[in-house]
Amino acid sequence: MRGLVFVALLAVACSSEVRAQDAAAGEKVFVVCKACHQIGDNAKNVVGPVLNGIIGRKAGSVPGYAYSAANKDSGITWDEPTFREYIKDPKAKVPGTKMVYAGLKDEQKISDLLAFLKQFDADGKKK
Repeated sequence: MRGLVFVALLAVACSSEVRAQDAAAGEKVFVVCKACHQIGDNAKNVVGPVLNGIIGRKAGSVPGYAYSAANKDSGITWDEPTFREYIKDPKAKVPGTKMVYAGLKDEQKISDLLAFLKQFDADGKKK
C-alpha cells in the first residue's frame, strides 16, 4: 500500500506544472505577433488586422483591412477554443488564409497570449 501511495505522490510531483493564464507572459509571446499585428489605443491595420477585441469578434470584420475570402467566409466568431485551434495551425483551420505563420504549439504560451489579448476591448482600451 505504501508503494502505491509513493508512486501516486511521485507522479504528482513529476507532472508538469500547469499555470493559469498570465497576461504579462502573453505580452512577451505577442512580440512575435507584432511583426504583423497591432493592439492597443493607437493600433492600426498593417500586414495583419488590429487585434483589439478579437475574442467575441466575427472573423474578417475589422474595417479597412483586406481579408482573404477564406477568412471573411469562414463563419468564425473568435472565442478561446477557436483561437486556440487557429493559432496552432492557421492554414489548417482556415485554408486559404493570408496569415503566414507556422503556428504556436505550446499550450501555456497560447493561454498566456489569450490573457494578453483579452485585456483589450474593441477600442483598444485595457479592461
